[in-house]
Amino acid sequence: MRVARWAGLGLVLTIACASAFAPLITGRDPNASGDDLLTGPSAEHWFGTDDLGRDVLTRTLHGGRISLTLGLGAAALGCAIGVPVGIAAGFARGWASTLLTQLIDLFIALPALVLALVVTVVVGPTLGNLMLVLGLVQWPGMARLVRGQSLVLREMAFVEAAWATGNTPAAVVRRHIWPNLARIVAAQFAISVSAAIFTSASLSFLGLGLPPPTPDWGGMVQGGFEYLSLNPLLCFGPGAAVTLTIFAFYVLGRTVD
Repeated sequence: MRVARWAGLGLVLTIACASAFAPLITGRDPNASGDDLLTGPSAEHWFGTDDLGRDVLTRTLHGGRISLTLGLGAAALGCAIGVPVGIAAGFARGWASTLLTQLIDLFIALPALVLALVVTVVVGPTLGNLMLVLGLVQWPGMARLVRGQSLVLREMAFVEAAWATGNTPAAVVRRHIWPNLARIVAAQFAISVSAAIFTSASLSFLGLGLPPPTPDWGGMVQGGFEYLSLNPLLCFGPGAAVTLTIFAFYVLGRTVD
């Protein structure tokens, strides 16, 4: 598990660095067109060029910025909503607990991709809107996980002792609940990032991602289908980037202990 954790972390950092330093790595504008259309891999264009003569490797590296921003932002929003709701649902009693639990179950019952599709069509595919949509898709899973752990923790002797000594709810959560939830939330956060990246790529593949000419992995895969016989890397380059990034965050999340 330790080896897998470091491998996942190393892959995440590699992808993040490659995306952050994309201008230095290739020295090209991702939206700059050229005269060489649909060329295959070469010394000048490692992944070839697309139908507008743009360098595919450059666009793939810059696409990582979009995907990582969306994934991390959506996971953070999911945590910001899901963790408080989950703790409240776990510690509340009576009708309040029932209401919060039913709310979580309601959102979990909705198909994530379908919900994202509907909301994206309504609000429009901007970066901020997509992050909001993906965050709303992510929070129920986080809330259910945190609620389950909170139900266990509230029965622990040290929590009952904290209540008995007159601690306020905020103090109990801060001193006794959160330290026991932090690792679980961190693991779910990493998994949520991978899920958000997959959902954003799916939306882009369906034509509901960021509009052209923004380099976006899902949109690049969709746009490259027509030219697979000329340059397979139009699809396989960004497709591999999506796969590796999702895999890296998933492995990292599964190995947090």
